[in-house]
Amino acid sequence: MTRGFQPDLLAGARVLVTGGGTGLGKAIGARVMELGADLVICGRRIDVLDATAREFAERYDRPVQTEQCDIRSAEAVEAMMDRIFVRGPLDVLVNNAAGNFLAQSHRLSARAVDSVLNIVLHGSAYCTLAAGRRWIEAKRPGVVLSILTLSALHGAAFTLPSAMAKAGVDAMTKSLAVEWGPHGIRLVAVAPGNFPTQGATARLTPQGAPAFDAGVPLRRDGAHDELADLCAFLVSGLAAYITGETIVIDGAKRWLGGSRTGVAAMLDWSDEDWARQRAGMQR
Repeated sequence: MTRGFQPDLLAGARVLVTGGGTGLGKAIGARVMELGADLVICGRRIDVLDATAREFAERYDRPVQTEQCDIRSAEAVEAMMDRIFVRGPLDVLVNNAAGNFLAQSHRLSARAVDSVLNIVLHGSAYCTLAAGRRWIEAKRPGVVLSILTLSALHGAAFTLPSAMAKAGVDAMTKSLAVEWGPHGIRLVAVAPGNFPTQGATARLTPQGAPAFDAGVPLRRDGAHDELADLCAFLVSGLAAYITGETIVIDGAKRWLGGSRTGVAAMLDWSDEDWARQRAGMQR
C-alpha cells in the first residue's frame, strides 16, 4: 500500500539512511523502498544492519546495501562514501543517526557531552559535506534530509547536548540550502514530537511517566508511518521548491502543550529521583 503516493514516486533514487537499522531510520528506509528507491543503510552494528537488510530484501524483492560505519569519524565517513559512490551515485542522504539521554546538565562530563555531539552534530556534518562535495564535483543534484527534535528549535532541559547538536544541524540545513542551492542541492529537516522507539523511549522517558504525553493536543503519539510519509514527500520531486526549512510534526505539542510535559515535574526531582532514573536507563 502506498498511502496516497504514486508507487514509483522515488523510483531510480538511491537513498542513504544513517542509523537505518532500527527505529525511525528503519521506518524511513522501508517507506522509500516501498516507493521504489534503492536503499543503503549504515550504522555501527553490522548484525542489526544485516537483519534489516534481509527483512527488506524479502519484503521488497530488492537488495539493500549495508555499510558498517562510525560516523563520528570523518575518515570512516569518507571511506564509506567512496564505497557507495563506486557502486552508483547517491541521490538522497538522510541524517538520522542520533544519541541522547536524560541528565542534569551541571553533572555532565566532557565525555558525555562529546558522546552526543560527535554523533549528531559532527556525524551529520561529515556525512553532509562528503555527499555534497561529490554531488558538486559531479554536477549532480541531491537532497539532504536531517531528523531533528523539537529541542533544536526551542532548547530542552536535561537533554542539553542533543538540543545543542540538533540546533547546529538546523543551522547547517539553513546555511547550506543557500550556499548549495545554485548546485541544485536541497537541504530540509524534520523536527518530530513524540514518536516512540524502543531505544530512545527507554533512555528519555522519566521513570513513572504516563503512557503518553498529556501535553500533546491530539492526545496521542505519532506513528512511524506518518513521519516516514513526510520524509518521503520532502526528498521527492513533489517538494522540489522546498529547501532550508525544518518541518515540525508533533500534534501541536510545541505550540499548545509544552508546559504540561514531564520536564516541569523533573525540575523538582531530588538526587534520589535522579538515581532511580539512571538505574532505570541502565536496566
